[in-house]
Amino acid sequence: MTAQAPVRPGQELAPRPVAETTGWSAPGVPVLAAGVVLLLAGIWLLIRGIGQAAGAAHTVLLVVAVLLLIAGVLALHGLTPVVAGEARVVQLFGRYRGTVRAPGLHWVNPFARRRKVSVRIRNHETAMAKVNDADGNPIEIAAVVVWQVADTAQALYAVDEFPKFVAIQTETAVRHIASSYPYTSHGGGELSLRDNAEEITQRLSAEIADRVRSAGVVVIESRLTRLSYAAEIAQAMLRQQQANAVVGARQRIVEGAVGMVRLALMRLEEEGVVELDEERKAAMVSNLLVVLCSEQATQQVVNTGSLYQ
Repeated sequence: MTAQAPVRPGQELAPRPVAETTGWSAPGVPVLAAGVVLLLAGIWLLIRGIGQAAGAAHTVLLVVAVLLLIAGVLALHGLTPVVAGEARVVQLFGRYRGTVRAPGLHWVNPFARRRKVSVRIRNHETAMAKVNDADGNPIEIAAVVVWQVADTAQALYAVDEFPKFVAIQTETAVRHIASSYPYTSHGGGELSLRDNAEEITQRLSAEIADRVRSAGVVVIESRLTRLSYAAEIAQAMLRQQQANAVVGARQRIVEGAVGMVRLALMRLEEEGVVELDEERKAAMVSNLLVVLCSEQATQQVVNTGSLYQ
C-alpha cells in the first residue's frame, strides 16, 4: 500500500470532473392528477374534521387531512416542466443527480433543486480589440463564435458562469491568433490574416474549442467580423499597398513589353523584312520599350532621311 503524497501549502487537489448523466424522472401528468385529487381530498376531510365534534373521529379526520395535504403539496412541488431547447439539472443536497433533457412535464424528487440550462445554439460577438500582429503592426480585430452547451453538468459545475467563461476564452483566442500571424503575407507561403481567411478561421475555431472544452461547450463555427489596420497607421499602410500595387503593375507591363519586343525582332529576322546591326537593334528595342512602357501617349516622329541618320 503506497502512501499518499502530502499536499503542500497553497496546493489543492483538483476536483474530479463531473460528466452529464440522465436523471431519473417520472411522467408528470399522472402525478399532477394525483396531486390535485390529494389536495381536494385533504381539504374535504379538513372541513369535515373541523365540523366534527371533539373526539377520536375528529382527531383522525384532521390527521388524515393534513397528511393528504402534505402529500398533495409534495406531489405538485416535484413537477418539473422541460421546454424544448432547455435542460434541467437535478441537484439533491449539493450532489449532482442527473439531467432531464426530454421536453414535457416530469416529476422528480420534490426535495431536489432543478437548475435550468439552455442547450440552444448561441452567438457571441467579441468586442473590437486592438492587437499587434506578428510584424508588430497594430490592427483592429473582432470575431463571432457560434457555440452550444453539450454537457450540462460540466457547464454548471466545472466553471463559474459558463457564458462569461466562453466570452473571455473567445477573446483570448482571438488575440492569440491575431498576434501569431501577420496582417498581410510577404511571400514565402506564410499564412496571413487577410490573405488566408479560411485557414485562419479554422485555426481560430480549433483554439476556441480547445479552450472551452472544460466547460462542456462545443464550438460550431467562428468567423472574423472585423479586420483592419489601426487608425494611427491606416494611411501609411494604404500608401504602402498602393505602392506595392503600382510596382506590381509596372512589372507586368515591362514583362509584356519585353516579350513583344522579342517577338518583333524574331519576326523581322525570320521574314527578312530588314537587316539590322546590333546598334540599330538596340535603338529599336529602346524605342519600342519607351512606347510600350510609357504611361502617356508618345509623339510620332517621321524619319525623312536614311535609316542611319
